[in-house]
This record gives sequence, structure tokens and C-alpha cells, in this order.
Amino acid sequence: MDFRLTDDQRALRQGIRELLEGRFGREALRAAVDRADGRGGTADGKRTAEDTRVLDRDLWRELGAAGFFALRLPEAEGGVGQGLPEAVLAFEEAGRVLLPGPLIATHLAAGAVPGAATGEAVVTSVGGGLVEWLDESDVVRGNAGGAEPLASVDPLTPLHRLPAATGRGPGGGELRAHRPPDTLLASLLTAAEQLGSAARTCETAVQHARTREQFGQPIGAFQAVQQLCAGMLVRVEVARAAVYAASVTVDPVDIAAARLLADEAAVRGARDCLQVHGGMGFTWESDVHLHLKRAWIRTHRAGGATQSEEELAEGLVAGAA
Repeated sequence: MDFRLTDDQRALRQGIRELLEGRFGREALRAAVDRADGRGGTADGKRTAEDTRVLDRDLWRELGAAGFFALRLPEAEGGVGQGLPEAVLAFEEAGRVLLPGPLIATHLAAGAVPGAATGEAVVTSVGGGLVEWLDESDVVRGNAGGAEPLASVDPLTPLHRLPAATGRGPGGGELRAHRPPDTLLASLLTAAEQLGSAARTCETAVQHARTREQFGQPIGAFQAVQQLCAGMLVRVEVARAAVYAASVTVDPVDIAAARLLADEAAVRGARDCLQVHGGMGFTWESDVHLHLKRAWIRTHRAGGATQSEEELAEGLVAGAA
């Protein structure tokens, strides 16, 4: 199979990148973080409903108008008529800029929930014992009864925890041989977001290594820093190949492998980026910690690593039989 991007796919990726960078650049990201952290409002400390709302509904509708949520919906149903590989490219770009909101749940609800495809409705879903963005969603797919607020390490991913229930594994994943189709696609699109975040932290680390000087030379001249950056790049490219391939084959084993590789690339990449930045990376003003926190949250989605490891092991055993 040829996994190289077509001209149309490159144009799609570039168009989404320009839209997100123009509409949700660093200033918008930090403003959203401040709202979530309770720092928004007027000079006298008063906060309006707009100040406390983290999810930008105008941006959500712009994404809908751009076809982000209806990307895989057939043209006959008002969608863009693209496939899963194109959706993976879109969510990779969303991961790069840390775009907040229940993007995957709304994308998967397009065509099934009125308003989801156009961005008029915000949709979240229940899975893995956690629900993201419950309070700001219009529609919840699944039973979220009894859900309680949970302190989230990521300021831009509010969480609710479901009551303990039977049928869940030790990591919160469902005890079943295979995940249902929507959960399988959610796992792949989560891997795409992780891939985008990993690529961004790799670029950030390399840029810092080029410009930050110590002992009269850029820190990128030191072998220890070079090895960190090289390791980040290797993990990103390996994960990219796996995620792109899984979007074409849509094989559960391929998706499980891609998810594990992308999770590792995102979490370890953010950690290594922190190391390259030194003490600066741990400050609130830096964006590196936001990538690490979001990567941690994503690892718990759609069954998480436990489910992916089980599916991958099962596939390998079946293939060896």
C-alpha cells in the first residue's frame, strides 16, 4: 500500500492548519486556560457567564461550517464525503494546537445527532468510566447518570467520573474481546490527536535547543540534548506511520498498535520537551506542560492502553497460530 499523502490530502491538512492557527493560536489557547483557571473577567474581579465558559461556541460552529465534524459524512447527507484517512489528518492538526472540546464524540455523532455535523450541537459520550465536557455539552451519548465532577489535571478537559459499574477492567476499559466500531474509531482519532501533540512538542524542543544558549553555544550542540530530540523525532515518525496505516486498513490490531505508539510519543515527547527546556518548561507560562497534561488525559480514552494491549496481544497470538 502507498501511504503517502495525495495532493488533496496535503491541501486539506494545510487548510485545517491555517484555520486552527488563525482561530485558535497561542493567545486564544492561553485565554481559554485562564478562563478555566478562573483568571478571566474584568479588572474588578467580576466574572460573567462568558468568562466562565471554556468552550468557544463560535469556534465550534466555525469548525462545523468548515466541515470538520461532517468530514466523513456522505455528501448526500450534507457532509464532505471524505474518508477516515482525511479525518485522521484533521484530528492530528487539532492535537497540534490543543484544541479543546469533545471533538471526537461530536465528529462521530455527525449524521446521528441533529446539529452535530454543523457544530450547532456539542456532543459528548460515555466511556471508560469518565465523561469529558459533560456540563458544556448539549447531548450525551450513553448513560451519564450519577456522574460526579472529577478534578482534571488538564485545565481544558473538564471531567466527570461515573459510578463504579460491573463490566469494567482494571484500567476502566470494558471487559470484552473487541471494542464496538465507534469506540474503535475514537481510539484511532485519539491516536491522531496524540500524534499532532507529539509532533508539536518535538518542534518546540528543537526550536528551543537552537536558540537557547549556555556556555557560549546553543544547547542543541550538546549530545545529551541532541539525543533527547532525536528520540522524540523517531517516536513521532514511527507513530505517524502506524496511525496513517491504521486509518487505511481500519484493522483493530493496527489501531491498537497505532494507539500505543501515539500515546508513548505524546507522553514521552512532552516529558523530553520539558527536559530540553529545563526549569522554564515547568512554569505556568510555558505551553509544554499543557501538552503533557492533555496527553495524560487522552491515554484514558476509549479503553486506554489496557484495551489496546489486550487487542494487540490477541492479534499477535492469533497470527502466530
